[in-house]
Amino acid sequence: MGLDVSKLKEIVVQYSGKKGMLIPILQKIQSIYGYVPAQAIDVVAEELSISPVRIYGVLTFYKQFYLKPRGKHIIKVCQGTACHVMGGKEILEYLEDKMSIREGQTTEDGFFSLERVACLGCCGMAPVVMIDDNFYGRCSVQKIEDLLKRFRQ
Repeated sequence: MGLDVSKLKEIVVQYSGKKGMLIPILQKIQSIYGYVPAQAIDVVAEELSISPVRIYGVLTFYKQFYLKPRGKHIIKVCQGTACHVMGGKEILEYLEDKMSIREGQTTEDGFFSLERVACLGCCGMAPVVMIDDNFYGRCSVQKIEDLLKRFRQ
């Protein structure tokens, strides 16, 4: 995918002259593309006169950044203690089997990405699944099946 280099340079210029702006620059790029493309890393490295390796170090250190395109919908399955005990592990395994992907992967059609999260902070509603910005509590395999159908429509 060819990126608009001038747009990337504009982002860097917005933050120029300020120390510690690499993370906000990368966050802005990810908010536009859904991930941080390799070409963007090269442009940022050149504009900031830093090594691409340093940028990759930041991108791989922080879990918030993605180096590959993600799905249209992000499914996060809580694996905190309450959710794990109440069936979160089984829900994650069901989703992996149903969508033929593993956690951290995206379906072939680019529709769903699946993530395991340590805790979503909704222990009283365990097990919890988050799809995009919406929380779904007291989940079961049947409820997940219904949600997948609804999102596909």
